Amino acid sequence: MIRSSGPSAAVRVSGTLWPVPEDHEPRHSAIYLGPQRDFWWSPDHLRLLAHRWRLSTVETMLDVGSGLGHWGASLLGLLAEAATLEGVDREPEWVAKANERAASAGLADRCRYRVGVADELPFADDSFDLVTCQTLLIHVADPSAVLREMVRVARPGALIVASEPNNRVHLVVDDTERAGTSIEHRLEEIRFYLTCERGKIALGEGDNSLGDLLPAHFRDAGLVDITAHLSDKASLMLPPYASEEQAALAEIYLQEAAEARWGWERQQAERYFIAGGGAAHAFQQEWEARVATATRAGQAVEQGRLTTSGGNVLYAVAGRKRDSGATA
Repeated sequence: MIRSSGPSAAVRVSGTLWPVPEDHEPRHSAIYLGPQRDFWWSPDHLRLLAHRWRLSTVETMLDVGSGLGHWGASLLGLLAEAATLEGVDREPEWVAKANERAASAGLADRCRYRVGVADELPFADDSFDLVTCQTLLIHVADPSAVLREMVRVARPGALIVASEPNNRVHLVVDDTERAGTSIEHRLEEIRFYLTCERGKIALGEGDNSLGDLLPAHFRDAGLVDITAHLSDKASLMLPPYASEEQAALAEIYLQEAAEARWGWERQQAERYFIAGGGAAHAFQQEWEARVATATRAGQAVEQGRLTTSGGNVLYAVAGRKRDSGATA
């Protein structure tokens, strides 16, 4: 994961100075860089998008905020036969592991990952046929600035693709544990999440549901031929969770319950909740209710009871850099 300006000592919001722990984002990244990322897009759906985007002509790709390389690896086989991939991430640990994964897959000669930051990419202008990112822009203060940097290193006529979610959707998706809960309980969850989400924005740490707004950012970055597509994948959970994909999802449920998290860890959620306008004295009770929900879900998975179709909203927004010979 890359933040546009790296971790800072503190951020001032509404007159209050909030500390940003040095290990805050790396820990978040570790939680969400697991094998479940390999199942966010169906391979046949990506082949369809590759046809629409003419990816078979791409010879050079840059993956910004590359993490362990999941997204870039999903696209690499859809490019020209000898296409190369460069990846950049601000976390040296993820860079090292991404290079190890590429080597293990026999792709060390085609893939190279390096440390870099999203708003100062270590590449010359007009370097790549495809510049892409996945779940990066939801973690930066100024996604338009990052997009402009992605455009800078793209060749004239090159494709820019950002895969970003609307993370609010999970609040209205039912599973067999939540379906019977009261309207008031569900509204409390939504209110709590939206408060934290707005706090994250206020602290300059990104918008968790940015995916809906990406086309405007693409337009403002000067891109043309803008399109938006949805992943056709959902997070199906059906006991006994026998598939590799469902086993990876089950591990997330169990980990959240074991670590008393509800998406975020407590310290992170409290910062966001208060920065988003929530009352400090109300946080503990609200948080305990959210953790109880995660605990029940984890127990239901452990006992083989939780079932859901698990709807998601994950976009792939694409646009092209104007060709140098094109007219406005």
